[in-house]
Amino acid sequence: MNKEELKAKILEAQKKEDIASLYVLEQQAHELFDEETLHGYYANILDLALEKLTNTLESHRRMEMNEVQDFATLRALYEYAMEHYSAGSPSDAAALFEVLGGLSNDNKFCDAMKVHQAAALENLSLDDFLEKLADLQETENAGTFYVSRFTKEAQELLDTDKSKEE
Repeated sequence: MNKEELKAKILEAQKKEDIASLYVLEQQAHELFDEETLHGYYANILDLALEKLTNTLESHRRMEMNEVQDFATLRALYEYAMEHYSAGSPSDAAALFEVLGGLSNDNKFCDAMKVHQAAALENLSLDDFLEKLADLQETENAGTFYVSRFTKEAQELLDTDKSKEE
């Protein structure tokens, strides 16, 4: 596929608000687009995801991990939250993780977001989160788009947070 064909497919996916199709085209975008164009590509995915977030909240429903567009939307919003975390904005990331945890009907995802949120609220750097709390090998084996497996220290952090609330 050449650059023009890819741009046409991306435009069609954007018109349909099809985040999942945009993720399918992601590898080709990396191969054909320069850095600036890629930045715009991901900004479009994020814009669509934020629009879907608004619609979901307004309709008082929860996103379903087994529904393709909901899955892609959760992935885009998770990546956005992780960008904030990576950029040294743990309070913004924590707020996004909290929203994500309440947005999905998937208990494993919601539980994982609680760990992410607790780590961000503790001002734990992303590197420390990944090194000390995340079990990246098990997460990779689980095949999730988000950090889904954790060390004992992660449970201890959650227990500490619960005791602070009580």
